[in-house]
Amino acid sequence: MIRAQVAQELKDAGLIWKPAPGDRFVIPDRDLDEDVFVLSNMTIEVYPVPEGQVIGFNGTTEWALDDVEFGEALWLPREDQLRELLAGTFRALRRTDTGYDVDITLLGEDRTFTAGSPEDGYAAALLHLLAAAGL
Repeated sequence: MIRAQVAQELKDAGLIWKPAPGDRFVIPDRDLDEDVFVLSNMTIEVYPVPEGQVIGFNGTTEWALDDVEFGEALWLPREDQLRELLAGTFRALRRTDTGYDVDITLLGEDRTFTAGSPEDGYAAALLHLLAAAGL
């Protein structure tokens, strides 16, 4: 799982969260920084209100939260989601002696991103793509 700091960098770079069941997220700056929540159709779901979207905690141990404004949540994309976001630029994931290499090709240029985990490698590559897109 990527760290919240990396997820914040992705969000700041323009990554847009389209919530779906199974998505993990944190709620920073509310004394919940260490708690990871998972969207579910039964307990934690996103629903529209006149002001936008909120994340509702329905009958869970987190009942005291009631609702959280969508913008307050920070999405922690999974490995498969990060790889999918790389789309056609993704070429390979390789295990190395020190971690993992993620290879992408963008506009004919090959790039490799080395990290300790596949998620961190994918996130670094995605940050590069978002920067290249000028978002």
